[in-house]
Amino acid sequence: MTEKVVVITGASSGIGAALAELLGSRGTSLGLVARRADALRAVAERSGPGAHAIVADMTRRDEVRRTVAEALEKFGRVDVWVNNVGRGITRTPSQLSDADIDEIMLVNVKSALYGAQEILPHFLSRGEGHVINISSMLARIPLKVERSAYNGAKHFLNALTANFRTEFQQSHPGIQFSLISPGVVRTDFGRSALHGGADSWQLPDSQSAEEVAAVIAEVIESRRPDVYTRAGSRDRVVGYFDALGQDP
Repeated sequence: MTEKVVVITGASSGIGAALAELLGSRGTSLGLVARRADALRAVAERSGPGAHAIVADMTRRDEVRRTVAEALEKFGRVDVWVNNVGRGITRTPSQLSDADIDEIMLVNVKSALYGAQEILPHFLSRGEGHVINISSMLARIPLKVERSAYNGAKHFLNALTANFRTEFQQSHPGIQFSLISPGVVRTDFGRSALHGGADSWQLPDSQSAEEVAAVIAEVIESRRPDVYTRAGSRDRVVGYFDALGQDP
Protein backbone atom coordinates (compact mmCIF):
# COMPACT_ATOMS: atom_id res chain seq x y z
CA MET A 1 0.00 0.00 0.00
CA THR A 2 2.80 2.45 0.81
CA GLU A 3 4.03 2.27 -2.80
CA LYS A 4 0.67 3.14 -4.36
CA VAL A 5 -0.60 6.53 -5.45
CA VAL A 6 -4.34 6.80 -4.73
CA VAL A 7 -6.68 9.60 -5.81
CA ILE A 8 -9.85 9.92 -3.70
CA THR A 9 -12.68 12.17 -4.83
CA GLY A 10 -15.22 13.48 -2.34
CA ALA A 11 -12.43 13.43 0.22
CA SER A 12 -13.45 16.35 2.44
CA SER A 13 -15.75 14.33 4.72
CA GLY A 14 -17.45 10.99 5.33
CA ILE A 15 -16.12 7.86 3.65
CA GLY A 16 -13.60 9.77 1.55
CA ALA A 17 -12.04 11.47 4.56
CA ALA A 18 -11.97 8.23 6.55
CA LEU A 19 -10.27 6.44 3.67
CA ALA A 20 -7.74 9.26 3.28
CA GLU A 21 -6.79 9.15 6.95
CA LEU A 22 -6.56 5.34 6.96
CA LEU A 23 -4.35 5.17 3.87
CA GLY A 24 -2.33 8.16 4.99
CA SER A 25 -1.53 6.41 8.26
CA ARG A 26 -0.01 3.61 6.16
CA GLY A 27 2.19 6.00 4.20
CA THR A 28 0.20 5.98 0.96
CA SER A 29 0.64 8.90 -1.44
CA LEU A 30 -2.75 10.57 -1.80
CA GLY A 31 -4.40 13.00 -4.16
CA LEU A 32 -7.43 14.24 -2.21
CA VAL A 33 -10.16 15.97 -4.20
CA ALA A 34 -13.23 17.96 -3.16
CA ARG A 35 -14.87 21.35 -3.63
CA ARG A 36 -14.68 22.58 -0.03
CA ALA A 37 -11.15 23.90 0.25
CA ASP A 38 -10.89 24.39 4.02
CA ALA A 39 -12.39 21.02 4.92
CA LEU A 40 -10.29 19.26 2.29
CA ARG A 41 -7.05 20.80 3.48
CA ALA A 42 -7.86 19.82 7.05
CA VAL A 43 -8.30 16.19 5.93
CA ALA A 44 -5.03 16.39 3.99
CA GLU A 45 -3.22 17.61 7.11
CA ARG A 46 -4.57 14.67 9.10
CA SER A 47 -3.60 12.24 6.33
CA GLY A 48 0.14 12.66 6.55
CA PRO A 49 2.95 14.14 4.48
CA GLY A 50 2.02 12.17 1.37
CA ALA A 51 -1.40 13.82 1.03
CA HIS A 52 -1.95 16.53 -1.57
CA ALA A 53 -5.21 18.52 -1.68
CA ILE A 54 -6.75 19.32 -5.08
CA VAL A 55 -9.74 21.65 -4.91
CA ALA A 56 -12.00 20.74 -7.82
CA ASP A 57 -15.59 19.96 -8.81
CA MET A 58 -15.89 16.41 -10.16
CA THR A 59 -19.19 17.20 -11.88
CA ARG A 60 -17.25 19.30 -14.39
CA ARG A 61 -15.22 17.35 -16.91
CA ASP A 62 -12.67 20.13 -17.37
CA GLU A 63 -11.95 20.11 -13.63
CA VAL A 64 -11.65 16.33 -13.60
CA ARG A 65 -9.12 16.63 -16.43
CA ARG A 66 -7.23 19.28 -14.46
CA THR A 67 -7.24 17.00 -11.41
CA VAL A 68 -5.70 14.15 -13.39
CA ALA A 69 -3.01 16.49 -14.72
CA GLU A 70 -2.23 17.88 -11.26
CA ALA A 71 -2.03 14.41 -9.70
CA LEU A 72 0.33 13.22 -12.43
CA GLU A 73 2.47 16.32 -12.08
CA LYS A 74 2.64 15.88 -8.31
CA PHE A 75 3.20 12.10 -8.11
CA GLY A 76 4.34 11.04 -11.57
CA ARG A 77 1.65 8.36 -11.79
CA VAL A 78 -1.71 7.26 -10.38
CA ASP A 79 -2.33 3.65 -9.38
CA VAL A 80 -5.87 3.83 -7.99
CA TRP A 81 -8.72 6.27 -8.65
CA VAL A 82 -11.61 6.17 -6.14
CA ASN A 83 -14.85 7.73 -7.39
CA ASN A 84 -16.51 8.62 -4.09
CA VAL A 85 -18.55 11.72 -4.98
CA GLY A 86 -22.25 11.25 -4.31
CA ARG A 87 -25.44 12.85 -3.08
CA GLY A 88 -28.81 11.54 -1.95
CA ILE A 89 -32.31 12.84 -2.61
CA THR A 90 -35.59 12.66 -0.72
CA ARG A 91 -38.42 12.56 -3.23
CA THR A 92 -40.82 9.81 -4.32
CA PRO A 93 -40.84 8.84 -8.02
CA SER A 94 -44.23 10.44 -8.63
CA GLN A 95 -42.84 13.79 -7.48
CA LEU A 96 -39.47 13.80 -9.26
CA SER A 97 -38.71 16.81 -11.44
CA ASP A 98 -36.38 17.09 -14.42
CA ALA A 99 -34.04 19.14 -12.24
CA ASP A 100 -33.99 16.40 -9.58
CA ILE A 101 -32.98 13.76 -12.11
CA ASP A 102 -30.38 15.97 -13.75
CA GLU A 103 -28.71 16.83 -10.43
CA ILE A 104 -28.63 13.29 -9.06
CA MET A 105 -27.33 11.81 -12.31
CA LEU A 106 -24.69 14.52 -12.58
CA VAL A 107 -23.35 13.97 -9.08
CA ASN A 108 -23.64 10.19 -8.80
CA VAL A 109 -23.05 8.99 -12.36
CA LYS A 110 -21.37 11.63 -14.48
CA SER A 111 -18.73 12.44 -11.85
CA ALA A 112 -17.69 8.77 -11.83
CA LEU A 113 -17.87 8.50 -15.61
CA TYR A 114 -15.68 11.58 -16.00
CA GLY A 115 -13.18 10.23 -13.48
CA ALA A 116 -12.91 6.84 -15.16
CA GLN A 117 -12.69 8.26 -18.66
CA GLU A 118 -10.11 10.92 -17.83
CA ILE A 119 -7.75 8.63 -15.87
CA LEU A 120 -8.12 5.81 -18.37
CA PRO A 121 -5.56 7.08 -20.95
CA HIS A 122 -2.93 7.08 -18.18
CA PHE A 123 -3.88 3.56 -17.13
CA LEU A 124 -3.85 2.36 -20.75
CA SER A 125 -0.40 3.85 -21.31
CA ARG A 126 0.93 1.92 -18.31
CA GLY A 127 -1.12 -1.23 -18.88
CA GLU A 128 -2.33 -1.15 -15.28
CA GLY A 129 -4.56 0.79 -12.93
CA HIS A 130 -7.61 0.47 -10.72
CA VAL A 131 -10.88 2.42 -10.70
CA ILE A 132 -13.06 1.96 -7.60
CA ASN A 133 -16.65 3.21 -7.74
CA ILE A 134 -18.61 3.69 -4.51
CA SER A 135 -22.19 2.55 -5.01
CA SER A 136 -24.91 1.58 -2.51
CA MET A 137 -27.00 -1.33 -1.32
CA LEU A 138 -29.94 0.67 -2.66
CA ALA A 139 -28.65 -0.10 -6.15
CA ARG A 140 -29.25 -3.78 -5.39
CA ILE A 141 -32.45 -3.56 -3.37
CA PRO A 142 -34.29 -0.25 -3.99
CA LEU A 143 -36.30 -0.39 -0.78
CA LYS A 144 -36.40 3.34 -0.03
CA VAL A 145 -39.05 4.86 -2.27
CA GLU A 146 -38.02 8.38 -1.25
CA ARG A 147 -34.52 7.65 -2.58
CA SER A 148 -35.91 6.74 -6.02
CA ALA A 149 -33.62 8.88 -8.16
CA TYR A 150 -30.58 7.91 -6.07
CA ASN A 151 -31.47 4.22 -6.38
CA GLY A 152 -31.67 4.59 -10.14
CA ALA A 153 -28.43 6.55 -10.41
CA LYS A 154 -26.54 3.91 -8.45
CA HIS A 155 -28.08 1.16 -10.62
CA PHE A 156 -26.62 3.05 -13.59
CA LEU A 157 -23.24 3.29 -11.85
CA ASN A 158 -23.25 -0.46 -11.21
CA ALA A 159 -23.91 -1.15 -14.89
CA LEU A 160 -21.20 1.29 -16.00
CA THR A 161 -18.67 -0.34 -13.69
CA ALA A 162 -19.46 -3.84 -14.97
CA ASN A 163 -19.36 -2.69 -18.59
CA PHE A 164 -16.05 -0.85 -18.16
CA ARG A 165 -14.62 -4.03 -16.62
CA THR A 166 -15.85 -6.17 -19.52
CA GLU A 167 -14.56 -3.69 -22.10
CA PHE A 168 -10.97 -3.93 -20.86
CA GLN A 169 -10.56 -7.22 -19.01
CA GLN A 170 -9.37 -9.11 -22.10
CA SER A 171 -7.25 -6.45 -23.79
CA HIS A 172 -5.82 -4.90 -20.59
CA PRO A 173 -6.03 -7.40 -17.71
CA GLY A 174 -3.91 -5.12 -15.53
CA ILE A 175 -6.73 -2.57 -15.40
CA GLN A 176 -9.50 -3.33 -12.90
CA PHE A 177 -12.86 -1.70 -12.18
CA SER A 178 -14.27 -2.44 -8.72
CA LEU A 179 -17.63 -1.69 -7.16
CA ILE A 180 -18.16 -1.11 -3.42
CA SER A 181 -21.70 -1.29 -2.00
CA PRO A 182 -22.21 0.10 1.53
CA GLY A 183 -25.51 0.24 3.34
CA VAL A 184 -26.35 3.01 5.81
CA VAL A 185 -23.17 4.81 6.83
CA ARG A 186 -22.90 7.23 9.74
CA THR A 187 -22.06 10.40 7.77
CA ASP A 188 -23.85 13.63 6.84
CA PHE A 189 -25.23 11.96 3.69
CA GLY A 190 -28.85 11.97 4.90
CA ARG A 191 -28.89 15.55 6.12
CA SER A 192 -27.16 16.73 2.93
CA ALA A 193 -29.64 15.04 0.58
CA LEU A 194 -31.45 17.13 -1.99
CA HIS A 195 -34.76 18.25 -0.40
CA GLY A 196 -33.44 17.21 3.03
CA GLY A 197 -33.48 13.78 4.56
CA ALA A 198 -33.19 11.53 7.59
CA ASP A 199 -30.10 11.88 9.76
CA SER A 200 -27.91 8.90 8.83
CA TRP A 201 -26.31 9.03 12.29
CA GLN A 202 -29.66 8.09 13.83
CA LEU A 203 -30.64 5.25 11.50
CA PRO A 204 -30.43 1.63 12.68
CA ASP A 205 -28.21 -1.07 11.21
CA SER A 206 -25.50 1.39 10.22
CA GLN A 207 -21.73 1.30 9.77
CA SER A 208 -19.11 3.88 10.55
CA ALA A 209 -17.21 5.57 7.73
CA GLU A 210 -14.06 4.00 9.14
CA GLU A 211 -15.49 0.49 8.73
CA VAL A 212 -16.33 1.19 5.09
CA ALA A 213 -12.89 2.74 4.53
CA ALA A 214 -11.25 -0.45 5.81
CA VAL A 215 -13.15 -2.48 3.21
CA ILE A 216 -12.12 -0.11 0.42
CA ALA A 217 -8.49 -0.34 1.56
CA GLU A 218 -8.71 -4.12 1.36
CA VAL A 219 -10.12 -3.89 -2.18
CA ILE A 220 -7.22 -1.67 -3.21
CA GLU A 221 -4.96 -4.56 -2.23
CA SER A 222 -7.08 -7.49 -3.44
CA ARG A 223 -8.57 -5.80 -6.54
CA ARG A 224 -11.79 -7.75 -5.99
CA PRO A 225 -14.43 -6.66 -8.54
CA ASP A 226 -17.65 -6.42 -6.53
CA VAL A 227 -17.73 -6.08 -2.76
CA TYR A 228 -20.30 -5.41 -0.04
CA THR A 229 -19.05 -3.62 3.04
CA ARG A 230 -20.72 -5.79 5.65
CA ALA A 231 -21.42 -9.45 6.24
CA GLY A 232 -24.87 -10.70 5.27
CA SER A 233 -25.47 -8.15 2.51
CA ARG A 234 -25.51 -10.73 -0.26
CA ASP A 235 -28.08 -12.78 1.63
CA ARG A 236 -30.24 -9.67 1.99
CA VAL A 237 -30.13 -9.12 -1.78
CA VAL A 238 -31.03 -12.74 -2.49
CA GLY A 239 -33.84 -12.59 0.07
CA TYR A 240 -35.25 -9.44 -1.51
CA PHE A 241 -35.53 -11.06 -4.93
CA ASP A 242 -36.79 -14.34 -3.48
CA ALA A 243 -39.65 -12.43 -1.87
CA LEU A 244 -40.53 -11.04 -5.31
CA GLY A 245 -40.30 -14.45 -6.90
CA GLN A 246 -37.34 -13.32 -9.03
CA ASP A 247 -33.73 -14.31 -9.48
CA PRO A 248 -31.20 -11.70 -8.28
